[in-house]
Amino acid sequence: NSKIDNREMLFEKRFAWSKEQSDEFFEKIIDEVVEKSNVMPGAKLVLQMLKNEGNELVVITARGIENPEIIEVSNKAIKKNGLDLFDKYIYRAIDKAEVCKDENIDVMIDDSTDNCKKVSSIGVKTMYFKGAESFELPESKCLKTVYNWGEVYRELGKSEIK
Repeated sequence: NSKIDNREMLFEKRFAWSKEQSDEFFEKIIDEVVEKSNVMPGAKLVLQMLKNEGNELVVITARGIENPEIIEVSNKAIKKNGLDLFDKYIYRAIDKAEVCKDENIDVMIDDSTDNCKKVSSIGVKTMYFKGAESFELPESKCLKTVYNWGEVYRELGKSEIK
């Protein structure tokens, strides 16, 4: 009952929790959440089409920074859901913009406003995968808002995002 702002990604900000409360919550449930999470509609199809078209797919995630065990749980969920299509997995990524630069990433898809702002600010084409309860971001030459995997695929087909 302490919800402040459902748009916030961090539970400390979303629910006015202390860092300790958030850590305790995640320690209790994160394995189960990752294991039972559903794949977004269209994700597997679009990722497979992109792979078949010859695109290199790279996962860049902060997972594993605070809880290294989550990497193995995530890898199991990826395999279980048939999403083991990626060429490279980069865990414990603190600065996704830096990783994008180092890895020569052409297009980044993320649901974090902060990551999208940083990545697009270095000239990497960025798609902000916006959820219903999330912040707005102004679009620019390097930043486009998308709401589903069909939009991701259509945007990738447009010359200005390639």
